Amino acid sequence: MKKTFFIIGMLLCGLSLYAQDMKTLFIAMPDSVAPLLTKVNREDCVDFLASNMKAEVKNRFGKVSELKRLTDDYLFLQTTGSSSMEMKLLPLNDSVKALSIDGVEASADNIKNGTYAVARPFNIATDKEVSEVTKDFISFILSEDGQAVVEENGYISQGNTGAFKSTEAEGKIVVAGSSSVTPVMEKLKEAYLAINPNATIEVQQSDSTTGMTSAMEGMCDIGMASRELKDSELAAGLTPTVIAMDGIAVVVNHNNTVDNLTSEQVKEIFTGKLTDWSAAQ
Repeated sequence: MKKTFFIIGMLLCGLSLYAQDMKTLFIAMPDSVAPLLTKVNREDCVDFLASNMKAEVKNRFGKVSELKRLTDDYLFLQTTGSSSMEMKLLPLNDSVKALSIDGVEASADNIKNGTYAVARPFNIATDKEVSEVTKDFISFILSEDGQAVVEENGYISQGNTGAFKSTEAEGKIVVAGSSSVTPVMEKLKEAYLAINPNATIEVQQSDSTTGMTSAMEGMCDIGMASRELKDSELAAGLTPTVIAMDGIAVVVNHNNTVDNLTSEQVKEIFTGKLTDWSAAQ
């Protein structure tokens, strides 16, 4: 049986900073961590378990996955009949340490300058036709005011365009996509509407691919993705804009003799290819 074990600490920023328990982390985690399950699948598993029901759901492949155990800091998920995943949430204290990746320390500065590799962009994307009120909202997001909201909520700013002055444009903006980007987008929406009450904003939470598809098909004004856009999405005419970076620290027990991993070793650990720390020395 293939078994993947994750040790997850309170990380640099993003969802990990606000994940106070395993349930919150499990629901909010990027789909890439548990690719067989959608966010709705994960929410259903938690609800079933809370109701003392068997927490089985049909996964993306049409097979059954079951959440067998969930505590404040531990999770055991039977992803398929032959594979499982365990996750353990650890606080960052003297009992654990964050590893360097490719010889680079995990820090906000190193994510900003691009030397720390384990990070992902929070992208918004628009199609060719962008309304005036949508342009105004995007200007706010990228401004000094908007990026202050980004940093206040634990994410890493990519710089700003200066102080914001609204055009006070009117109309409705629909923003759709990534569940990882949604929390900070809700905060940006709240801050923008306090400046421009003429606008209405609806934020629809789903996933990155759905957000990009919705933007391409004109079902939303702004798509959200917690990843780089695919070549096919760019070819379809979407224009991406990075509004924040989400950094991830790889955390181990402080007695572990490993202090550094390569980017490739991180991939091998999280895909189950590397299962013994001696191979990472």
